[in-house]
This record gives sequence, structure tokens and C-alpha cells, in this order.
Amino acid sequence: MKMNNINIGISIIFMLIGLTSNAQTDKGLIRQGNKEFKNGNYSEAEVNYRKSLDKEYSPKAQFNLGDALYEQKNYEAAEKNFSEVTERNVSKSLESDAYYNLGNTYMAQEKYAEAFDAYKKSLKTNPENEDARYNLEYARWKMIKQQQEQQQQQQQNQDNQQQQQQQQQQQQQQQNQEQQEQQQNQDNNNQQQQQQQQQQMSKEDAERMLKALENQEKETMEDMNEKKAAQMQKRKSEKDW
Repeated sequence: MKMNNINIGISIIFMLIGLTSNAQTDKGLIRQGNKEFKNGNYSEAEVNYRKSLDKEYSPKAQFNLGDALYEQKNYEAAEKNFSEVTERNVSKSLESDAYYNLGNTYMAQEKYAEAFDAYKKSLKTNPENEDARYNLEYARWKMIKQQQEQQQQQQQNQDNQQQQQQQQQQQQQQQNQEQQEQQQNQDNNNQQQQQQQQQQMSKEDAERMLKALENQEKETMEDMNEKKAAQMQKRKSEKDW
């Protein structure tokens, strides 16, 4: 059977093909699975199809199992079963339908390139499958749109990355400038402190030199006074004699 599906924006009807049984499988399990499927009891249908396959393999039973899994939105498991049917030695009609439903399963997972390939194989096997032809074009459109969106997202990511790098560079430049200004201020403060220390030392040196000169002048005056006193004393002694 082909699954019904409605896509937002564009409605795509995946027409149902009849559920099938195989004379070599347990007909009671197949019939029960078909009944459960038609009543919307897809998990119960799955159980019956699996029991039938456990008794004896049938590509058509596995095909119906894929349908039941698809309706339960277990797309990966459905994909696996439909894919295995295409690898079996089955009729062209069943092979085409398996590729068709495989394409539907890929579409449900937004694997549009894979869906496009599956629909193309369905048409190759059965060129009269008009549903596959229609869905092929829809898958092509979705695939191109997805590629464009991915390219736009990649471009957006690149733009965001470049913008982030620019912001980081600006922040780094600002940080470097602030560090340079801090270093310059520190150097200026150090220079001012050195100048103040030099000025302080120069003042202290000048005071010491002035005091030394005063002491030297005082000593010189004292020496001169002592010599003068000694000369006067000598003259007085000579006169008294």
C-alpha cells in the first residue's frame, strides 16, 4: 500500500494500494494484520505481520510491516523494511511501490535528496507510476529549497563568525589601548616621583654644602683669629723685654 500524507503548503496524496497476503505465509496472521491496519490499530497490525514473517518470509508481508511502522511514525524502521524489499527478487510492481513508499519515508524525515532518488527508481521500475512522478518533482523542489536554506545558514554562520571575530579584535584593541594608557600613566607617575626625589636630594645636598661652607668659613676665621692673637702676644713679649 502507498501511504496518505499531506504536506504543509502543497498537498501530496500518497494513494493506498491494497494490503496483500501470500499463500505461503500464515494467511490468518496476514488477514488479522490487514484488519487491524484498516481499523487504525497499527501496533497490532505490526505484531501480526512480524509473527507472519517469523513463520515464513514474504516480501509482501515485509512491505505491509513497513506500512504499519510508517503509520506509527517509526520512520527509520519503515525505511529499513522498504529498502530490504527493494533488494529482494520481487515483481516490478512491488519493487516500484517499495521504492515509492521508501521515498515517502525519506520525505517524512526531510531527507529530500534520498527521497528524490527513491522516487526516480520507482519511476524507472514502473514509468506509469504517476504518483511517483508527481512526488519526484515535489522532492526536487524540497531538495533545492533545503540546499538553499543550508547555504543561507552557512553564510549566516560565516557572517556571525566574522562579526564575532571583529568584536573580539575590537575588544582586544581596546584592551591593549587601555593597558598602554595604564602603562603610560604609571611611567608618568614614576617619572614625577623620580623628579621629586631628585629635587629633594638636590635641596638636601645644597643645604649640606652650605653648612659645610659655613663650617669651613668658621674654621678659617678661628684659625685666623688664633694666628692674629699669637702674633699680638709675640709682639707684646718683645716689647716688654
